[in-house]
Amino acid sequence: DPTGEADRSALRLDFDRRLMLQFRGSTITSDAGLLAYRELDHALHLTDTAGNTLADTRTGKNGQHGLAGLLRQSVFGRLAGYEDVNDADRLCCDPAMRWVVGDRAISGSAASASQMGRFETKWLSRPENLTALAELPGQWIDKVRRRRAPQTIVLDMDSSESPTYGDQEGSAYNGHFACTCYHPLFVFNQFGDVERCTLRPGNVHSADGWRALLEPVIARYRGIVKHLYFRGDAAFANPEVYELLEA
Repeated sequence: DPTGEADRSALRLDFDRRLMLQFRGSTITSDAGLLAYRELDHALHLTDTAGNTLADTRTGKNGQHGLAGLLRQSVFGRLAGYEDVNDADRLCCDPAMRWVVGDRAISGSAASASQMGRFETKWLSRPENLTALAELPGQWIDKVRRRRAPQTIVLDMDSSESPTYGDQEGSAYNGHFACTCYHPLFVFNQFGDVERCTLRPGNVHSADGWRALLEPVIARYRGIVKHLYFRGDAAFANPEVYELLEA
């Protein structure tokens, strides 16, 4: 068999039993590995949860894709290394991406670059959806935690730089990173999962806005795990942080 498998029958995936994986040179994709992630996504209902959480404010009857499908295209495209929505002009015809998005994309095409641009800059940027996006990582982590509950959680808080080019709103020169950038703040757990994050202007202090980011994460774990620890570098060594942790 050209694929090297002893079993010549097509491989089927649980998230959509219509999808068959088999060797066919005339219909190929360079991103077939995304289907394994889509299978995990289906098992944990991750993007489906997001689709039910985000507010769809679109009007009219011309919508081709649901918000869950558009979010999958956005997330899975970056997972495959495509950083720009302009890549959607090619990805919309890719067979793996069409099955990842699902529904109408399977028989037609996934979202175009213009559709992805409107999704990310217009629909996701609405205040209610920004709030929902901030809560999503915690909801996803809780889904996994309910299957295998840890006894100890270690929260790591730190900032990073996201270089910008051109006159982007909120970007500023940061002397520490020696570039014009945004200065996002993250909370990770010891498993490498992003618990919560926030995008900040490039010229703020490393610990700016730490309380608003950290308190909701602590609240999620209070009374659930036996041991909850916090780690941060010198930027977070201030009395207010210590007082919150002691409380």
